[in-house]
Amino acid sequence: MPLTDAQWARIEPLLPDRTPKRGGRWRDHRQVIDAIAWKFQTGSQWVHLPAEYGSWKGVYTRLRNWAIDGTWERVFTALLAQVGTEGDLDWVVSVDSTIVRAHQNAAGARQEECVTV
Repeated sequence: MPLTDAQWARIEPLLPDRTPKRGGRWRDHRQVIDAIAWKFQTGSQWVHLPAEYGSWKGVYTRLRNWAIDGTWERVFTALLAQVGTEGDLDWVVSVDSTIVRAHQNAAGARQEECVTV
């Protein structure tokens, strides 16, 4: 689901300048954020990113670079502050604590090494 104009208006001023330090000009930030959202909403692999979002490598690289340089943290902190003061914050939390343990035989251990309890 692409960003709405209202969502984009909040996020756009918080993002870095689109002119990279070297090389050519970056793809539009809005399109990249839509691509990242598509990937995580669908759970698909990066290589299956639709062509309309551009190269999956470029999108993934921007995601990683923004994680490393603190852009995502700054954006989330600023957005939380904005919606907190406006009273528009509504939390939805989902936690998956599933743990699956395989028997030691499933890991390829030799049978005589296995201890049965």
